[in-house]
Amino acid sequence: MVEATKTPSKGIQLTDTALKHIRMLQEQQGNKELCLRVGVRQGGCSGMSYMMDFEEIDKIRDSDEVFDYEDGFKIVCDPKSILYLYGLVLDYSNAMIGGGFQFTNPNAAQTCGCGKSFGV
Repeated sequence: MVEATKTPSKGIQLTDTALKHIRMLQEQQGNKELCLRVGVRQGGCSGMSYMMDFEEIDKIRDSDEVFDYEDGFKIVCDPKSILYLYGLVLDYSNAMIGGGFQFTNPNAAQTCGCGKSFGV
C-alpha cells in the first residue's frame, strides 16, 4: 500500500516523492505559483481516465475543491471529479518500466493495467 506522508486527512493525498516531482515540474514551467488540477474524464481502457495539468491560481473556480499543502502548493479538483477521487493517493515512481505518476484510488472498482484509467 502507498503511504501518503504529506496529507493524511486530505481528500487527495500526496506522497513525498510525488510532491518533489511536481515541484520539479513547476520549476521547469518557470512558475512556482501554479496549482495542480486533478480530475477525471470519460475514456480510457476502464471507462474513466485521470487527468492532471498545471493551472494558474486565478483560474480556480468557487465550486472547486482546493487542497492546501506545504509551501503554499495547491491541488484543485472540480466537484464532479472529487466524487470519484476522494481519498486518492498520488505517488510517483522513477522505475524504468511502469514509472511515472501512480494513482491509488479507493473508489475504483477496476483499474486498467496501465494504471491511468479506472472503472467504478
